[in-house]
Amino acid sequence: MANGFDDLFNQLATINDEIVSLNAELVLQAERLKILEEDRDAAGSAGGAGEGGEEEAERVAGAPVCWDDLEATERAALWPEFVAWVIWMADRYEVTNDQIPRQCWWQHGAVVEELTALWTSHQSAYAGEEDAGSAPYLWQDALARAIERIGRLWVGTCRTGQHRDRHREQWDGDETYLAAILAAHPAPAEAGGRGESSGDPPGAQSGDDDSPPDVE
Repeated sequence: MANGFDDLFNQLATINDEIVSLNAELVLQAERLKILEEDRDAAGSAGGAGEGGEEEAERVAGAPVCWDDLEATERAALWPEFVAWVIWMADRYEVTNDQIPRQCWWQHGAVVEELTALWTSHQSAYAGEEDAGSAPYLWQDALARAIERIGRLWVGTCRTGQHRDRHREQWDGDETYLAAILAAHPAPAEAGGRGESSGDPPGAQSGDDDSPPDVE
């Protein structure tokens, strides 16, 4: 025979089941929120620099570097790495002052470009990806040719241990010079070529007498 306590116990059991279900739903929502926050943080880190001070994406080894195109923060981060590599390379390969001037190499723009290309290609050659076997050997060959080229073309009188600027005219900054070049764009070629109107080969003589010359 049912009494009032049985109804009360049934109601309490129902309420308890609802509480357990609600707690499980809250736990599930908390887990979902945690996953969304982790995905957002990961996407922000991979997205590079931006508002809010998010970190830049890691630079790919061997990616080309154009110093003039870099932001100030990028240049400040990459330049010490580049300098450290140049010093390591010079000691590793026993580079002499006749080949690369120790006291002023960074003051020669062309030398910086040559060494930058060697730096990034060295990273790529030893990255352990495709052509991992031949890439290091090819880089050694590129290094030898670059050092020979630097010493022959760019160093000049800096072999003496003192930096000296090359005696040359500056190409950039002369507006008159630039205007003259821009005004001298190639004109379209005239019809008829160089004025030859006939199909005769060069050196052919006119006349109807095709007989050979008299032979004595």
